[in-house]
Amino acid sequence: MKVGFIGLGIMGSSMAQNLMNAGFDLVVDDVVVSKCEPLSAKGARVAQCCAEVARLSDVIISIVLDTPDVEAVLFDPDGVAEGLSSGKVVVDMTTISPEATEEFAKRLAEQGIDMLDAPVSGGDKGAREGTLAIMVGGKKEVFERCLPLFNAMGKNVVHVGSNGDGQRVKTANQIVCGLNILAMTEAFLFAKKAGLDLETVHKVISSGAAGSWMLTNLGPKVLEEDYSPGFKITLQSKDLRIAWESLQALGIPLEGTQLTNRLFREAAEKGLGEQGTQGLINLFDV
Repeated sequence: MKVGFIGLGIMGSSMAQNLMNAGFDLVVDDVVVSKCEPLSAKGARVAQCCAEVARLSDVIISIVLDTPDVEAVLFDPDGVAEGLSSGKVVVDMTTISPEATEEFAKRLAEQGIDMLDAPVSGGDKGAREGTLAIMVGGKKEVFERCLPLFNAMGKNVVHVGSNGDGQRVKTANQIVCGLNILAMTEAFLFAKKAGLDLETVHKVISSGAAGSWMLTNLGPKVLEEDYSPGFKITLQSKDLRIAWESLQALGIPLEGTQLTNRLFREAAEKGLGEQGTQGLINLFDV
């Protein structure tokens, strides 16, 4: 199986490397050409455009930034759609609008092409270690065909339904993530203001009922004032915007999601967007 991979950012570069480690032949492309060089040095072929990636690959994977970026990768001149032929599969692993995903899948189906939406969770650590959670929407038989690829990148790989449902499960995931980050932030701010030792607080609450992935993985970074991104505030803000739009469309404007959507947007607007999501604490002057 020849695999095309478009988007070699913090997540994509490690995911593509894990596919190579598993023995797949890789064709890669990124808008920043230099990002292709580490994989090229290990044997990956570098394409000149997304259409060339599609022509040279059986399965084309993309993981970029937002809904408009996925649409551009797929349907712009020299986009993936121009290089597709019967039997190829498109897998988008970006977190984007579920409704847009359904529309993209319909447009590709008109060309006789199957699409899977397969957003991921687990941050840069999960991408590096190949332990991502991958939630996949689309035809079950297409999912099973692509399962060896997913297993090379993740450990918890689940087919969750039809096109768009992968994105909907990811939306639920990001609602929990956003609220957990806010909970950690407020707990640390309270402890700091109360004059408590933050390392002690972190140790105690991480091991009890308040424990979470965020406390375990991001809590130590906050204590060390390390705000380097495993997952950027700008991307969390984007994901919560998608969540909020989906909630509004369903007529269930949940207040916690509304709050985290606003706070992460404000953090991005105040220049914190390139920090990791643990940098939300820097929004508060306490």
